[in-house]
Amino acid sequence: MHAFDVLGDPVRRRILELLADGELSSGEVTAVIQREYGISQPAVSQHLKVLRDNGFASVRAQGTRRLYAVDPGPLREVDEWLERFRGFWNQRLDALATELARGKRDRRPSEPRPKDEPD
Repeated sequence: MHAFDVLGDPVRRRILELLADGELSSGEVTAVIQREYGISQPAVSQHLKVLRDNGFASVRAQGTRRLYAVDPGPLREVDEWLERFRGFWNQRLDALATELARGKRDRRPSEPRPKDEPD
C-alpha cells in the first residue's frame, strides 16, 4: 500500500496524531477513536494493523497490553517526497508574511508631534 493510501484515511491519520504524543495501548487508542468516529473495536484494530503492516506504527507487548508508537521512517519518506513541492507554498507563505508586515506598518499610529512644533 502506498503511503498516501495509508494516510488518506482520516481514522488512520487521527491514530497517528494520538501516537505522536507518545506510546498508547490499543485500548486507549480504541477508546478515543470509538468516541470520535463511532466505529467498532475490530475496525480500530484493522486500522492499527494497516499502520503497523505499512511501517507507520510499531507495537510492543507489555504483559497482556499492546503498546503502539509512531515509527517515523515512512513519515520521513513522505516528507522527502513532499520536499520538491514545498517551494510552491513557501513562496506564498513568504509573500503572506511580507503583506502582513506591510499591513502592520501601515496601521501603526503616527507618532504625535510635540506641541511646540509647527504644522
